[in-house]
Amino acid sequence: MKRLAAVLLAIVLVAPAFAQAPTVSALKGKKVDVSIWTHEDPNRTALEKRLIDEFMKANPGVTVNYQTYPSGKIKDIVVAGFAANAGPDIFNLEIFDEYQFITNGRVAPVDFKAAGFKSLKDMQAKYMPGMLDSVTEGGKIYGMPLELTNWALYLNKKIFRDAGLDPMKDYPKTWEDVMSLSEKIVKRDGQIITRRGFDFRYGYYLTSVMPMVEQLGGDLISKDGKSVITGDAAWLKVLNYFRDFGPNGKNLGSPTYTAARKVFDNDRNEIAMSLSGLYQEARIRDANPAFFSSGEWMVVPFPQWKDAVRKVPNNYYGHFYMVNAQKSKLNQQASWSLLGYMLSHGAEYLEKVAIVQPSKALMDSSTYKSMPYSDVFTKDMAAGHIVYYGAASSKIEALLKEAFESVMLSGVEPSKALEKLRKDVTAALADI
Repeated sequence: MKRLAAVLLAIVLVAPAFAQAPTVSALKGKKVDVSIWTHEDPNRTALEKRLIDEFMKANPGVTVNYQTYPSGKIKDIVVAGFAANAGPDIFNLEIFDEYQFITNGRVAPVDFKAAGFKSLKDMQAKYMPGMLDSVTEGGKIYGMPLELTNWALYLNKKIFRDAGLDPMKDYPKTWEDVMSLSEKIVKRDGQIITRRGFDFRYGYYLTSVMPMVEQLGGDLISKDGKSVITGDAAWLKVLNYFRDFGPNGKNLGSPTYTAARKVFDNDRNEIAMSLSGLYQEARIRDANPAFFSSGEWMVVPFPQWKDAVRKVPNNYYGHFYMVNAQKSKLNQQASWSLLGYMLSHGAEYLEKVAIVQPSKALMDSSTYKSMPYSDVFTKDMAAGHIVYYGAASSKIEALLKEAFESVMLSGVEPSKALEKLRKDVTAALADI
């Protein structure tokens, strides 16, 4: 944790020196209301409200209505808003929930000048290679990255030692290790688990379970796009792993328990390992400062199978801010100008919220490199790929959840779950 002192100093070196926010030249005395819908994050909310206030002071004609919603509900709220032609000016969702808005023409391409860029090439040059590809279509860019993140494995050293393990030597390298370590660490009151070794991020199957399949040579969609659910042996191995891990197998974890990453922050001897992103550091810091500063946690790479045929870390995903194409040109210009100003403060987003905007300036900075274990996330991300399954992403995510949790919780045979998944994904892709 000694490196944190360096972070504070480094912020001074890379934070943009804005005397004031930019002005929207097209206003010319007009008034415009801009609405933003985004997911809850207290640290980010405080930062963004401050930046919004600065922008409004520079643009007295602009009023910004900033609304936050629970992460589990915002997708449905945004979709319902657009379905009623009453969507916000600005919104963000996870990238696999945003493809449909690009495909259906519901979001506007970036106004480069308003957002502070000279051109498309200038914007691309400001970000790490490939980081805008998922929102680029037909030579236009349709979003600005609030964050791109991957997950690695957070580990509580005290719990490892309590279970007779050396965290520095015994941390898991493979999925087989994760299972065996969980068996050594778990505690129960009857059948109720009181201490978990590990548990999954249920509901995020495209992000963290698809890599487990890909490591073994399986794919959701074949490289030529002609086949769905390829590499049955890989899929069946992962499905069987979930069955063995769950309450009808070794009873090591389940979607019915409190989310692992939330329990991990508490440091109450409840869970030893949890998947999360670099942003989790800020959440630990705010929820449990003593634990954060204790040196009793660490981060290790995303596990691989012993017989993996590919090295595949956790898929990375993004939250991109997008602008509603139905709004007036003046609203769009004001929206992109506001976003350009907000997102130019990448160092503050990193220090205060621990989220990574993949700009070259930030990721090459001492601010980023001084964050504890940022090197683990950087190396994994470099070997990974973004979650990308187009307009059917949300549907496919739900189908994966159904398949894996039916095996884990309802006793469905993995082979039957796999065949149903293949049929359902084929139908979902045919509908787009």
